[in-house]
Amino acid sequence: MQSTTRVLVIMRHAKAEPSAASDHERVLTDRGASDADEAGAWLSATGTVPGRVLVSDAARTRGTWAALAGGAGWDVEAEYDASLYAAGPDTALDLLRETDEAVGTLVVVGHNPTMAYVAQMLDDGDGDAEAVAAMNEGFPTSAVAVFAVDGAWADLEMGGARLTAFHVGRG
Repeated sequence: MQSTTRVLVIMRHAKAEPSAASDHERVLTDRGASDADEAGAWLSATGTVPGRVLVSDAARTRGTWAALAGGAGWDVEAEYDASLYAAGPDTALDLLRETDEAVGTLVVVGHNPTMAYVAQMLDDGDGDAEAVAAMNEGFPTSAVAVFAVDGAWADLEMGGARLTAFHVGRG
């Protein structure tokens, strides 16, 4: 059976205001919107087109997705998932595994520390050396990690993806 290589994009939300009525309601700053827009333009330039988009239902991740999609020129409906808001790495990985096998590219927009942990635990260590070094320096707001995944989404495990690119949106 021929193996299919899929693309997984893990993104930390863009810069948000420091406070709001609740953490869940924090919205993007102008800089955050600009950074996410730039990250979208970068992803578009790499040829990335999502088949599924999974986004935390917090205001700042929703805003990040809107700016990211705008910068990329994507017209894709996101799935807003309340469980991704407070998910730890294991729960987040379970959500990724639920992706339909017909999906070739999955984009996930969430929060730290979970997004950084998931990216680091998925990395097989055989990816682009420059990207790996950059990701290991930190996962700031608007960070985007792009992975190649060989095999089924349902079989995604720790060390099961190859980091191909890492970018921090700065608009």
